[in-house]
Amino acid sequence: MTSSTHVNRSLPVRQYWLEQMHLICNPVLSALAERQLKERMPIEFAGVEGDTEEERAAAAAELKADRAKYTHLEALGRLLSGIAPWLENDELQGAEEDARSRYAALAREAIDAGTDPHSPDYMNYSEGYQPIVDAAFLAQAVLRAPIELGEKLKPHVKANLISALKQTRTRKPVFSNWLLFAATTEAALFKLGESDWDPMRIDYALKQHEQWYLGDGAYGDGPAFHWDYYNSFVIQPMLMDVLAAVGEQHEEWRAMRTEVAGRARRYAEVLERMIGPDGAYPPIGRSLAYRFGAFQSLAQSALLDDLPSSISPAQVRSALTAAIRRTLEMPGNFTDEGWLTIGFCGHQRDIGERYISTGSLYLCSEVFLPLGLPAEHPFWSGAEEAWTSKKAWSGQAFSIDSALK
Repeated sequence: MTSSTHVNRSLPVRQYWLEQMHLICNPVLSALAERQLKERMPIEFAGVEGDTEEERAAAAAELKADRAKYTHLEALGRLLSGIAPWLENDELQGAEEDARSRYAALAREAIDAGTDPHSPDYMNYSEGYQPIVDAAFLAQAVLRAPIELGEKLKPHVKANLISALKQTRTRKPVFSNWLLFAATTEAALFKLGESDWDPMRIDYALKQHEQWYLGDGAYGDGPAFHWDYYNSFVIQPMLMDVLAAVGEQHEEWRAMRTEVAGRARRYAEVLERMIGPDGAYPPIGRSLAYRFGAFQSLAQSALLDDLPSSISPAQVRSALTAAIRRTLEMPGNFTDEGWLTIGFCGHQRDIGERYISTGSLYLCSEVFLPLGLPAEHPFWSGAEEAWTSKKAWSGQAFSIDSALK
């Protein structure tokens, strides 16, 4: 059974974003703080096939057991990656600062619960290939909040986190965007002060993605181009974060930063144009159950104050708000207990691939990256502004689009 979400349209926009973030975060972080995530979090997974009811039941049991090995680390890593800039924001005041401080403490408790080998919520970093992915999202959270989720960790928690991240080194990433998971993990180890971080894993990922760059701000996911949102789910954001963390360590990496940033700006420009006048966007490619996590790269460009000149920060805020509202106003996005359900807009279990389960869905939190900006920033303080498709489909003037040269 799933419940609808009440959306208060009278809230100021930043407060609306905060409320949606809290709505998504609370079940995960509260359960981890009490070391009860594995006990409380449901494990929803994609539908299964079979000729008989018995075959379907057996296939479902097998798939659930498989996803149970990975889903909890997915929830932890993906959620913290998206809210990390807000946790690191030291320019807040009043009630929002009180909330930020409380959530930062919860996040550190969550990392403790998920990396302590004696915790009932200790997560899997060493079995199977999926932990390579989600340890990297946890590592990305450290890159985005190096003080709150790095320096402020208790010594034993930091040691457990480092040990957990290193466990992923025993397996080989897939020859695709997965190379960036290994690179992100090594960049976090560098940021955490580990002397044995591996520059080779970073160098390989950076240079291979340079080979996979296809033009006009888009990378292949491996040797081939895919019509999906993986340039936003993984590729552009992790390239930017890795280079921000370690780019000064080698001249070759330093030289990449300008071009990589220019491609990210162009890709952000494309993403902004994909948000329709009503906030809807194309259901293209795999992993659509990550919902508005599809706009991570646009949200990151806003966070970094590095948007293309053709779009204003307030325009991007308006577009992203429309996408969030368009999604969350549909009934069924959450269970009655507040956990995310599989779906693109509402509860649509059939759009989940076999690798999708409840924990996977928390990648949607990546849309909240701009909460790392202070409330006075033009992203938040600028007047409501129509975004490109809203202008285009209402007869207003809008900027001509052109490819990145």
